[in-house]
Amino acid sequence: MRTLKNLAGRALGLCLALLLTVPALAAEPLSAKQRQEDLDFLYEKVLVGAHPDVFANTPEAEFLRVKADIEQRLETESDTEFLLDLMRLTALAGDSHTSISVGNAANFRAYPFAMIRRGTGYDETWYLSAVAPEDEDLLCQEVVKLAGKSVREVIDAYGTLFSSDNPVHLRRQFRQACNVADIYEYLGLVEAGEPLTVTLKNGKTLNLEPMGMEEMNKLEAVRISDRIKGQPETAAQKVNYFSKPLSEDVYYIQYNVCQEDENLPMEDFAAQVAKDLEEGGYWRVLLDLRNNGGGSDGVIWPLLEVLRKEMDNGLELVGLIGENTFSSALINAAEIQEMGGKLAGEPTGGSVCHFGAVKTFSLPNSGVRGQVSSKYIDLNTLLDAAAGRGVVALEPDEPISQTLEDTLNGKDTLVEFLLIRQTNVPRFPMNNAPLTRGRFVGLLYEAAGSPDVEAGEELPFTDSFGIEWYLPAVAWAKEQGVTKGGADGAFAAARPVTWREAAVFLGRTAEALGLEPNPAAKRMGPVPAALAEGWGQSEVTRAWDLGLIPTDADFTQGLTRTQGEELASALGALID
Repeated sequence: MRTLKNLAGRALGLCLALLLTVPALAAEPLSAKQRQEDLDFLYEKVLVGAHPDVFANTPEAEFLRVKADIEQRLETESDTEFLLDLMRLTALAGDSHTSISVGNAANFRAYPFAMIRRGTGYDETWYLSAVAPEDEDLLCQEVVKLAGKSVREVIDAYGTLFSSDNPVHLRRQFRQACNVADIYEYLGLVEAGEPLTVTLKNGKTLNLEPMGMEEMNKLEAVRISDRIKGQPETAAQKVNYFSKPLSEDVYYIQYNVCQEDENLPMEDFAAQVAKDLEEGGYWRVLLDLRNNGGGSDGVIWPLLEVLRKEMDNGLELVGLIGENTFSSALINAAEIQEMGGKLAGEPTGGSVCHFGAVKTFSLPNSGVRGQVSSKYIDLNTLLDAAAGRGVVALEPDEPISQTLEDTLNGKDTLVEFLLIRQTNVPRFPMNNAPLTRGRFVGLLYEAAGSPDVEAGEELPFTDSFGIEWYLPAVAWAKEQGVTKGGADGAFAAARPVTWREAAVFLGRTAEALGLEPNPAAKRMGPVPAALAEGWGQSEVTRAWDLGLIPTDADFTQGLTRTQGEELASALGALID
């Protein structure tokens, strides 16, 4: 089995789950010299010295300009401003895995409110989720402006401080720190010490004064949780993973962290799931990754193997994803699609291709800690499901967002929908994505009628994972001589197929099926010049003479999924 493992009180308080992770500042105020040493260490030893390609998203000149700007203020700025400066420099990497962790010793001030988001993209809406007691009647009201600017404009401004490689991750970080007064002031959104104006859709406004941590922790806030009527069965649990049936037809698995549970090894958990599925007769499994921020992507593989076998018997696998699906959990979500499963929910906070495999660091004087990526994880070259996607959020096949109404009523919008829906989840349109070798062989196999394949103990090629939806097709193709692999025994299923390769695969498939060109119907004219010379000429000629290759294609370009389906359809029509 080959995996992708190691690729990759009632006080209101501050929404700083990301920031408040470790103590950050030295006990005594830092001197300008100490700050300079920390700044140099961050830039030279961490960002430039440890990151695999820190200038991938921002030119070196911009890094140096920002660093020089920070150096002009080292003697006059506060410790909090210096910490935000470090975040600003780090954010230029545009890498969600490379970040500064700012501790509570930073003495942040905050405004007494918090927000939640519902919906995505242009349809997203922000609501007040926590307020001071005197503003209780405004709880759950829609927020349209902060400091006179749209919420979207403020999120974009936060992007100069929070390192993110896609808008979903940035939006999540904004939500966690949307009430930090020092950030608004640092970004020039609010004058120092002045109130923050929060404008609501109903025309009302809040003018919120900044509060220190001690004062904030004494505030008796009212929260949206006060109005929630119970919790859904699928509410996040404080366990690594668990499972249970939701109905006679639907089985549910919650996977919250990519880490083995020492009290329930994944092998044992997967065996229990297999037993439940065998005895229960379920036709749909929901694998919930919405609360999973990552860990080690290989932990889940025993479970994926179980689910893949059940899919061969007709089970539909649906992975649930959202903005908290990140890092290794994002890889696992893409693997669900590689298995032939579907994804439902919201776009992920993690990007399909991304820098990762983080290492931690600590600055010598301030003690500020953080993490930096050590490699680039290019799923685009590893999985057919990721082909053509790049550094973007992973989109669900079925986009469904949690509604405020369901939140208040203790319902899980996404799961409720999937419990009612009796038809298969549709596939996210990727018609223009590159056609990979694995996908094309899968299409040819289906066109050939999906013949039975002897299930051997060994995988067909050295780089096969063992869970691919097209794995039986690859095994059949190897058996029939349609695909032969490289000298190293690898097949490179995720590599985009060329027109010559497509023509050779078509010709070999036709030969394996005993399809011979009819001399009377043989095409007029020679094989196109772009395909006329090179390896596999006899197979190319066979495919051409059978009319399987279009006459008007640009053979110098790669193929899309749509073109692959058209080629397979032509083969299927010839077989019929």
